[in-house]
Amino acid sequence: MPSVRTVLGLLAALAACGAVAFLGYCVYFDRKRRGDPAFRRRLRDKRRAQQRKAEGPGAQLWDPAKNEKLQELFLQEIRMGQLWLSRGECQLGVEHLSTALLVCGQPQQLLKVFKHTLPPQVFEMLLHKIPLICQQFEADMNEQEYLEDDRD
Repeated sequence: MPSVRTVLGLLAALAACGAVAFLGYCVYFDRKRRGDPAFRRRLRDKRRAQQRKAEGPGAQLWDPAKNEKLQELFLQEIRMGQLWLSRGECQLGVEHLSTALLVCGQPQQLLKVFKHTLPPQVFEMLLHKIPLICQQFEADMNEQEYLEDDRD
């Protein structure tokens, strides 16, 4: 009858051989998978899709360079709106204020400020302008997506 030490030694050797065989199996199929042209194509397509998603409409809010440009545009539109309103050109002032509202990060808070600072008739004009600005924005975004799809 074999001793316990011999049995344990054989079991350890068998386990080591099994581990080496498993690792060899993993390395072989990983190499085979990475060398497959279809795998490379799927991987490239997946990376492109992630990149497109990262460059999507919401991405501009997180890009600091674009965010600075949006802030500059916002401040410029607010100034222009105030300037036109001070000159008595309500229509042009509302145009600029609605554009500022569109690029603003917190439009509800800006509307509250406008409600307390603008004359009631100008605020009403601004409220009527919001749906038109939203439709124009959606049309511009759809056109931009269409042009990006044509490049591919």
